[in-house]
Amino acid sequence: MRYNEKELQALSRQPAEMAAELGMRGPKKGSVLKRRLVKLVVNFLFYFRTDEAEPVGALLLERCRVIREEPGTFSITTSSCGEASSSTGMKYGR
Repeated sequence: MRYNEKELQALSRQPAEMAAELGMRGPKKGSVLKRRLVKLVVNFLFYFRTDEAEPVGALLLERCRVIREEPGTFSITTSSCGEASSSTGMKYGR
């Protein structure tokens, strides 16, 4: 699925349904925990570096599953019919 970058940036500036600071870990085992500001707008989860206004990226939250890993942590797993599955782990920032 393709999206226009300018449209996504404009959407990321809309009021958030939810927002928080999270620790975000990539899919590789042992990857570094990165601090990110995240913002849920409609069905996109935008993530930002803590010192920047433009989003670093966005996750489209369709056909996904959110799984609680342990207290304060969860992972988002996405898959579509016939496609490989991917996972992103996140930890609540407190």
